[in-house]
Amino acid sequence: MIKLIGILIIVIGFILKLDTIAVVLVAGIVTGLVGGLGFTEILSTLGEAFINTRYMTIFLLTLPVIGILERNGLRERAAYLIKKLNSMTAGKVLMIYVFIREVAAALSLRLGGHVQFIRPLILPMAQGAAENKYGQLSEAQLEQLKGYSASAENYGNFYGQNVFIASGGVLLVVGTLDELGITVTPLAVSKAAIPVAIIAFLVAVVQYYLLDKKLTRLQTVQNQNTSTNITNRNEVE
Repeated sequence: MIKLIGILIIVIGFILKLDTIAVVLVAGIVTGLVGGLGFTEILSTLGEAFINTRYMTIFLLTLPVIGILERNGLRERAAYLIKKLNSMTAGKVLMIYVFIREVAAALSLRLGGHVQFIRPLILPMAQGAAENKYGQLSEAQLEQLKGYSASAENYGNFYGQNVFIASGGVLLVVGTLDELGITVTPLAVSKAAIPVAIIAFLVAVVQYYLLDKKLTRLQTVQNQNTSTNITNRNEVE
């Protein structure tokens, strides 16, 4: 039980609002000492963990950059630019992004992400296209559009990444099947992922096409209601 003292240290440190990095570091060292590790072994383990997760540090560094760009009008500019394309709709914006995201994932290019692309770029572009064509969106419609925008990232990344022969997902499938006594090559898994990625793209296209139809239908109903209200007001006057 005493080996879990690291958890207690973290809880107490967070409650006292102490420095997060210092609390986690102290908890790791104490846990290692209690577990019978030498100080040198603890430092070696911490160093290996840092090296193995260094890409996560790079990801975290992108968050303040995105925040600064948003603060200086990135979302507004994205929406403004897409509004100038009269033929563009919310569904078309999402279709294009899914295609680009799948191709990038298939080539193992780290393009996209909910934080890096969807929130500051794709959602404002989809919203701008929708408002340019259908007028101001209601709160419920905006929330639905957020969900559709997030799904574009999920479609493109999840189904596109396994097309790349050396992706983590492919290696996981190969390793799991090998443990079950089934021998497959990464190339075979990658080839099998291609039709799945194509089907996922087609499903996304249909879904976003129906989204445009739904927005058009709702806008038609709203226009009819507005016309009815105006007619009734004129008759009363």
